[in-house]
Amino acid sequence: MEDIISVGSNHNMGSSKGKKEDLYHVLHKVPYGDSPYVRAKHAQLVEKDPEAAIVLFWKAINSGDKVDSALKDMAVVMKQLDRSEEAIEAIRSFRGLCSKQSQESLDNVLIDLYKKCGKIDEQIELLKRKLKLIYQGEAFNGKLTKTARSHGKKFQVSIKQETSRLLGNLGWAYMQKMNYMMAEVVYRKAQMIDPDCNKACNLGLCLIRQARYEEAQLILEDVLNGKLPGSDDSKSRKRAQDLTKELRSMLPPPHLSDLLGLDDEFIKGLEQLMNEWGPIRSKRLPIFEEISSFRDQLAC
Repeated sequence: MEDIISVGSNHNMGSSKGKKEDLYHVLHKVPYGDSPYVRAKHAQLVEKDPEAAIVLFWKAINSGDKVDSALKDMAVVMKQLDRSEEAIEAIRSFRGLCSKQSQESLDNVLIDLYKKCGKIDEQIELLKRKLKLIYQGEAFNGKLTKTARSHGKKFQVSIKQETSRLLGNLGWAYMQKMNYMMAEVVYRKAQMIDPDCNKACNLGLCLIRQARYEEAQLILEDVLNGKLPGSDDSKSRKRAQDLTKELRSMLPPPHLSDLLGLDDEFIKGLEQLMNEWGPIRSKRLPIFEEISSFRDQLAC
């Protein structure tokens, strides 16, 4: 009987220990095992030691241990340490060791790194290349959706959403080069595919920089009036309000007719009446001109 209790007790203790380990890995998002990659993730997520994590990620890459994930994760950690140039060189040098399926995610990391380093031309070139893959039907491995991850959560992304996102990034890159006409074209394409408030604000800014204030105002009003997805986002609304304020400071002072509250049709009617009268030779009305002429005849 004692032996049975002992065995059951050991089993419960082992089960409890296993559950604790499972909970530990779930909470810290750390994979199982003791390989270089696992130890690198432990240093990154649990010990919060990025420098040690980079050393271990290098070991994982050199030993062929989860190279796809190790290279991408190492580049992200390097970016956090302001070692973006080093991260770019690492991806360029070792992406050939990675699988075909990992190339898209490595490109996404590269785009962020180029943005961080101010390498706008490289960013534009890479974004165009990724968009070309979509047009040729080679993105997402030929599928219409893919599984993406953000802040530890997985979600589905459609090819339309990805196209719009890439176009938005391309528009922003053109804005950094002050090529507002090209940025406008790209943002309009993005909004046609998958509209949102953030890209609408950027499009509005492009138009403001081109002194096309009325067009910009209409777009920003759509954001403020809740006509676009994401209109309830406080940051987007705040940005639209700030841009509207900037826009109003650049507008010319209102015309006299606007101040008087006169509408366009009324003004046009007055102009038409004055044109029918022809050039006025005197400040007196035509009827008084006729009376004056008749009086002159009588005087003769």
